[in-house]
Amino acid sequence: MNKGLSKLTKTFFGVAFLFLIVPAAMAADGHGTATFLTDAGAGKLGGAIGAGLAIMGGAAGIARIGGSAVESIARQPEAGGRIGTNMIISAALIEGFTFFSLIVAIMLRGAATG
Repeated sequence: MNKGLSKLTKTFFGVAFLFLIVPAAMAADGHGTATFLTDAGAGKLGGAIGAGLAIMGGAAGIARIGGSAVESIARQPEAGGRIGTNMIISAALIEGFTFFSLIVAIMLRGAATG
């Protein structure tokens, strides 16, 4: 079994990162030359990274809750209803926090750029 990512996959993600992140950070000044990280580019980059981290954290939390709930129900099937209810409540709280942090990241990105 292969552990980790292959070289082709790492290369693909590296190129995708360059194509997606670098143009957002680049900006042209009045003379037509490109500068790397202006205030507007840093704001867009920070907002994109913040939103991505918020979504990844929420997804990891919900995945962990779901996995633990399935294990708990497998060990004690008679407690499945209570475990499922608690799982849904916890997942909803995580979704709410993720949505809130996503909105904050987008608002900060807008405030930094204009």
